[in-house]
Amino acid sequence: MDQRPTSRDVARLAGVSQSTVSFVYTGRDGISDATRERVLSAAATLNYRPNLAARAMRTRRTGRLAVVIPVGALSPFSLLRGATSAAEKAGFVVEVVSLPDDPVERASRLAELIDGRQYEGFLSFTPLPAPPADGDGAPVVLSVSEFDDMMHVTGELTDAQPIVELMERLAELGHRRFLHVTGPLDFPAAVARRDAYVATVERLGLESLGVIEGDWSGRAGLDAVDSLPDGALPLALIAPNDYVAAGAIRAATLRGWSVPGDLSVTGWDDVGMSALLVPSLTSVVQDRERLGDYSMRRLIAALRKETPPERPTDFHRVVWRESIGAPRTR
Repeated sequence: MDQRPTSRDVARLAGVSQSTVSFVYTGRDGISDATRERVLSAAATLNYRPNLAARAMRTRRTGRLAVVIPVGALSPFSLLRGATSAAEKAGFVVEVVSLPDDPVERASRLAELIDGRQYEGFLSFTPLPAPPADGDGAPVVLSVSEFDDMMHVTGELTDAQPIVELMERLAELGHRRFLHVTGPLDFPAAVARRDAYVATVERLGLESLGVIEGDWSGRAGLDAVDSLPDGALPLALIAPNDYVAAGAIRAATLRGWSVPGDLSVTGWDDVGMSALLVPSLTSVVQDRERLGDYSMRRLIAALRKETPPERPTDFHRVVWRESIGAPRTR
């Protein structure tokens, strides 16, 4: 049976001392970025995992990090996947911790977890109460607040710039008449996209047939297109997600309208079925896994008192497909 790789094996492959490998995994000061990267690359090649129990006995560090989500919330799996991968690359293990909804109970539970010293750091994608004052060896708490307590997007992912990009492209294709179906306006992301739509209509001198508040469902797209008069065409419809966009495409088809000739449609989220629709749907990818990776690397940098990682600028990306095109001359 093959033996589990050791820190000595990692040191040999990376061309460093065994103590340097240990310093990398305990966050010791004085290790250059190049050396740390060489050690982590060698560890990945060998599938090396540090002995966390031994580390804790030697250094009083547990090698454990917690990702905090609210009780009862749908888990943001792609964020967790990105955060977990970044932590593992740095030699940590990650556990998901839920906190109570009640603010007083939440603050009490967080204080209890911090005082227990089971975790070296806490990463939260929702707001956290102010942690107790730092003491010697107290865990680092990083709240990036990408979601509110109801898991509505509030942070980086509210960026509505893709709406501008979509509308500018549609205008270049010749569209002058637009309609926007929003998500529920208690979602900050829906408000941001609505505001971007309105501002772009004004800036480009476009004609807007209105802003209709929807509910993220396909029915919202069906109803929006069903309500249009025959003389509305040609038209570009900006939907808040792919389900609303799919409903709009179905309603257009039932009315005998061509997509994209009569009606160009854009979505958001790029769900699995979007590329398989007829026509395939132009949509926006939100790279939540990348955000999780970046947020976890911020926490680890804070733990190790290192320079924070540079913020990525490409959390969103438009995927251009068949559902948009030049408007048909009627």
